[in-house]
Parts: sequence; structure tokens; C-alpha cells
Amino acid sequence: MPPIRVLVVDDFEAWRRYICSTLLKNSGLQVVHEASDGLEAVHKAEALRPDLIVLDLGLPTLNGIEAARQILKLVPESKILFLSSESSAEVVQEALSVGARGYVFKTKAETDLLGAVKTVLEGGQFISSGLQITPGSD
Repeated sequence: MPPIRVLVVDDFEAWRRYICSTLLKNSGLQVVHEASDGLEAVHKAEALRPDLIVLDLGLPTLNGIEAARQILKLVPESKILFLSSESSAEVVQEALSVGARGYVFKTKAETDLLGAVKTVLEGGQFISSGLQITPGSD
């Protein structure tokens, strides 16, 4: 079975490296590119057509939510998993309403990221514990 192709998007290089090293603990995942801003994420998603995009919210040039909107129009088969320090219910709900399949808080990345990736790739929805979101509400 071919590896799951992943695009990692975060403006902080050290954090991107951490995400990549965590993802690579799963031998079925392959990081195909790292992007540092929202506009680059859109261009790379269109060019590379990854299976999964791990996306931060607070990005330069184009925030994560707007990047996700554009990516899903161009590459609807890609699954988006947000990884952010933002934990307000409104922001999480907005992120999911654009079509993201999951939301992991950066403070829970060590324990949640690989499980979230698995859930999202299997077609489920993942939200880090500690926040109640009503599925399907806008």
C-alpha cells in the first residue's frame, strides 16, 4: 500500500519539524512538503494533491481557515486536520465548518496527533478533548 502523503503547514519552523518527526513515527505516512504560510499551502496542495494536510490557523499571507476553504475547492479529496493553539469553541467550529475533518490543540499534539490522523484518514472527525463542539452546527 502506498504511503499516505502529508503536507505540513505552520509558520514556525521548529514546530513544523516537531510535527514531521511525530508523523514519521507512523511508517505509513510520508511528509511530501512543508509550507510556512497559507498561500504557499494552497499552491502546494494544488500541485502535490496530498492525502492529508496538517494546517495551523495563524499563518501569514492567508490564515488557515481561508487556506482550507481554497484548498478544499481545488483539491476536495484532501483531508484537513487543523493543529492550533487556538482553543475557543467559535474558532474550532468555524474551522470544522469549512470542511476540516479534525482539530488538535498544540498543547495536546504529543498525545493526540497520531490518533487524530488515523481517525481523519478513516473518515471520522477528531477534536482534542476539553472542548465540546456540536457536530453539524454552524
